[in-house]
Order: sequence, then structure tokens, then C-alpha cells
Amino acid sequence: MTVKTIKEAIEHLPAEEQTELWRWFDGRQQAAWDAEIERDFSPGGRGMFLLEEAKADLAAGRTKPLDEFLAEATAKRRTRSKSSH
Repeated sequence: MTVKTIKEAIEHLPAEEQTELWRWFDGRQQAAWDAEIERDFSPGGRGMFLLEEAKADLAAGRTKPLDEFLAEATAKRRTRSKSSH
């Protein structure tokens, strides 16, 4: 079976069955994503350095509350937008 024949078969499915297939496929994609995140952020994973940096930033007080960060980012964007016109 080829991808081409699968695609052709999907095109002939009723809409309800295409939706069912999409949901099944989406579930598989989500499970794969979850497994990748788990691997990346487990001890020795390639994303562990990010967690360590974040912990260090928190401990050193180099973080801001999200609402404060977003307000500043919005203000900067507005300032840049006005200066470019």
C-alpha cells in the first residue's frame, strides 16, 4: 500500500469517517508529541538545559510575572509601530 492509495481511499470516505480518521490520527500525533517532550525533558534529555536555565533565572530573580512581561511587550510593539509610520 502506498501513501497515494491511502490518500485516494480517504478522499472516497464519507465526511463522518474522514472526521473519525482525523481524530484517530490527531490522537497518534498528540501521543508522539507527548513522548518526545517526555524524552527531551527527562534527565539527560536535550531540553534539560532549558529547565536548568529557567530554574537558575527563577532563583536569581531574573523573571517577571507574565502579565507584566506581556504589557511591556505590547507597549514596545505599539511604540515601534507608531515610529514606522
